[in-house]
Amino acid sequence: MNMFLYELRASRKSTIVWTISLVSVLVLFMSLFPSFLKDVDEVNKLLEGFPEPVRKALGLEIGSHGSLLGYYSYSFTYLALAGAIQAMNLGTNILSKEVREKTADFLLTKPVTRTQIVKAKLLAAVTSLLITNLVFLGAAGLTATMVKTEAYDAKVFYMISITLFFIQLIFLAFGLLASVIIPRIKSVLAVSLGTVFAFFLIGMLASTGEDEVKRLFSPFKYFEAKKVMYGGGLDGMFVGVSFALIIGLILLTFIGFKKRDLFV
Repeated sequence: MNMFLYELRASRKSTIVWTISLVSVLVLFMSLFPSFLKDVDEVNKLLEGFPEPVRKALGLEIGSHGSLLGYYSYSFTYLALAGAIQAMNLGTNILSKEVREKTADFLLTKPVTRTQIVKAKLLAAVTSLLITNLVFLGAAGLTATMVKTEAYDAKVFYMISITLFFIQLIFLAFGLLASVIIPRIKSVLAVSLGTVFAFFLIGMLASTGEDEVKRLFSPFKYFEAKKVMYGGGLDGMFVGVSFALIIGLILLTFIGFKKRDLFV
């Protein structure tokens, strides 16, 4: 419990900064909706000039931006990108810092096992992300209420918003595994940005076709906001894939951390 609280306090500043940043981007996007709505016809005409594969890659769909949910589903793509960077950065840093800052020897002198160390750090990381998401959900609901011009399906709105947490859990797990398989991480941000943007680009390429199998290669496509909006809910298959991926990555992290030489 002491280790969990220590890690929670250690990540407090980062959690606050990322939460404020996410909410700020959210408010910026949503505050533009009333102005955007006035020019939606011109935007649709502009989009008609883009090739269909380009529109799909960018998450743009003609006629969908005239509603709050359609506008939010597009904006959410980039909110999810920012959230993924936060989670990947947190996961990569929380274990690798013991090697990078040469505190592993002190930590292992305590009466705790390596499994207990990973458990405490994992729980602290998930708690930090949960706090971020609770604040994000509250801010999303409030801003949507303030900028709406007509009634919208609140259930779908919150369902889209909740997928941020699932995406973050996946990238948290990727970050944790990266921290135990990469011998020495000099720049956590470089690893985080490289991984997240690679998956984001893969997701953009996957969007250009109709093959559902391609979605498996990018976590960003497991919970596409437009599919949630038009499909009436989350795709059960991809929810299962997400949980299997998260559990698998975390198990590999536990195994890898037990075998990892923390003094290199």
